[in-house]
Amino acid sequence: MTRAVVFAYHDVGVRCLRTLLAHGVEVPLVVTHEDSPGETIWFDSVARHARWHRLEVITPADANAPEVLARVRAARPEFLFSFYYRQMLGAALLALAPRGAFNMHGSLLPKYRGRVPVNWAVLEGERETGATLHVMAAKPDAGAIVGRQAVPILPDDTALEVFRKVTVAAELALDRALPALLAGTARFEAQDLSRGSYYGRRTAADGAIDWRAGCIAVHNLVRAVAPPYPGAFGSAGGLPLKVLRTLPAAVPAPRAAAPELRWQDGEVRALCPDGALALLEFELDGTIHDPEGFRARFGDRPLPLN
Repeated sequence: MTRAVVFAYHDVGVRCLRTLLAHGVEVPLVVTHEDSPGETIWFDSVARHARWHRLEVITPADANAPEVLARVRAARPEFLFSFYYRQMLGAALLALAPRGAFNMHGSLLPKYRGRVPVNWAVLEGERETGATLHVMAAKPDAGAIVGRQAVPILPDDTALEVFRKVTVAAELALDRALPALLAGTARFEAQDLSRGSYYGRRTAADGAIDWRAGCIAVHNLVRAVAPPYPGAFGSAGGLPLKVLRTLPAAVPAPRAAAPELRWQDGEVRALCPDGALALLEFELDGTIHDPEGFRARFGDRPLPLN
């Protein structure tokens, strides 16, 4: 039976770990993370699934620490797999897998290498993304590709909705690639890194809305950071505004010289220099508003957007 040590976290980690087990791979050790107390945990637990399958689980603060290296070495893996594990695995760890170390990345490499690839793909207005299984190398997300699976991004998909598709794509890509990997007959495709870019991490502050960027840019930002992520924010009439869901207005609307929020044709709309955006779900001054509630409070007067 083929042996593999698995470094995994999040929904992709759960589905890919279970895929390995379904293919009869022996997993003597699972390395995962302790959930952070400051993070909203909206995703499944690798540790829980591993323990259900009676697998040994460790949650080190540093995956590359000497004691972790010793545990992995003692497990005698043929392969290492990393499925949405949040730390880079160093050369000493990778060297412990004589048949190779492989990572599952949430984009169609070489596009969107680096952090939070799903959020970046939505923010950039992509119509497609996916999951890629690739060789782990010294440079992140740069190793040869073993398999990939594409999924569509609809114009009104949020990052969460796309991430759920990518989770399925990761399972499909791994399921399809594993037989050849285990048999030693897998084919490897070198990446042309000039066809993609590396993207960095995002923080809650990156959800600040620039209304002058135009309706589509604002719509893409709202989708990219919608819950469970921190959300897009600004102010309207000096009141704090959090925008959770939008659509470009279906009915043509007057453009505003300066961005403003107002009730119009049964919708609450953000009027931008290039058109209008309907706010489907939003909070203004800490209160969730629907169109009629907004109109009852503010009437037809516009609120300047910042």
